[in-house]
Amino acid sequence: MTAGTGLGNLALICDCDGVLIDSEAVAARMLVHELEARWPDTEVEPVVLPLLGLRIEKVLQGTAEQLGKNLSVADIDAIRSAVEAAAIEAPTVEGIEAALAQVPLIKCCASNSFRPYVETVLTRTGLVRFFGERLFCADSVPNPKPAPDVYLAAARGLGLAPSACLVVEDSVTGVTAASAAGMTVLGFIGGGHASDAQIDKLRAAGARHVFDDMRQLPELVAQWTLNATAAAP
Repeated sequence: MTAGTGLGNLALICDCDGVLIDSEAVAARMLVHELEARWPDTEVEPVVLPLLGLRIEKVLQGTAEQLGKNLSVADIDAIRSAVEAAAIEAPTVEGIEAALAQVPLIKCCASNSFRPYVETVLTRTGLVRFFGERLFCADSVPNPKPAPDVYLAAARGLGLAPSACLVVEDSVTGVTAASAAGMTVLGFIGGGHASDAQIDKLRAAGARHVFDDMRQLPELVAQWTLNATAAAP
């Protein structure tokens, strides 16, 4: 290992929904249910799914614009509450706890969700033990993903350069954000909402590697760690 560079100078940053918590499929179903209840006889799902990964408000606004519909502020607030209430009960991504336990790097979470939600799901699932207070969320930065703000905030909070951070993301929105922050990104497609069709999209957004099983994560992190330490001055 290069002198002056150790595992304490590197970090693993995980998105929350779709990487730690298998909640994207739950959220998508609730979004579709709520919108179809308001817009009967409108096919909502094909419009909603490509927008997953954005803030819920952005998903709703984008869906309404594409379909030529309108949503009131009250509608948006009610749908967001329904989605978050459903997502809070979602299970962890299969294999994530064992994978995180095998990764020796400092870990933090960078999410497009608001901090109270992230704290709730990580505490409920026990995953908070890997992250502690190292949570960086959309409500604490000027711009949510796909802007790099939350990832840059995470690097600053950890006292690390972006190049010393490895990110796991499941959406084009998130990969775009982490790549723009100057971080190496792994794309994950093993969640309940994922499909092979995402592989090319995640790579095009900047993912260095795309994988579908969290059991692969420790080895992927180890490979990146070797490269990062070898490249250090």
